[in-house]
Amino acid sequence: MGSQSDWATMKHATDTLDALKIGYEALIVSAHRTPKRLYDFAHSARDNGFKVVIAGAGGAAHLPGMTASMTPLPVLGVPMNTHALEGKDSLLSILQMPGGIPVGTLAIGKAGAINAALLAAAILALSDDRIAKRLDAWRAKQTSSVKKKPKD
Repeated sequence: MGSQSDWATMKHATDTLDALKIGYEALIVSAHRTPKRLYDFAHSARDNGFKVVIAGAGGAAHLPGMTASMTPLPVLGVPMNTHALEGKDSLLSILQMPGGIPVGTLAIGKAGAINAALLAAAILALSDDRIAKRLDAWRAKQTSSVKKKPKD
């Protein structure tokens, strides 16, 4: 995530990964305030065993795109719900990447963080049957939790 203030949103991604028993490392890496940290992380992510990067950022939201420009790994961008433009600025910054630098862009805020974790799990499940089974169980539980009729 780009800053400590993003943690309140990105915690939803880690909670989802925890529920699926998928390891992760939560880091603060700012494209603007810690560019060397970003460079070092992105260039070494694959060698350090990462398979997918979830990058949450607000405002100018350069973290996902800059990460994607420096790693061959899939990068999933989560726009933060900002005060100034309600996250629309973040969404457009992450969404509108130039051809050749893909970033999978999720919804603004909490839903985006949860869905980024689920999408990361789906990517990992392509080559890990244990994760695939846990993801299938998570989805089945979600489906069974939906009532057929409303209650008063």
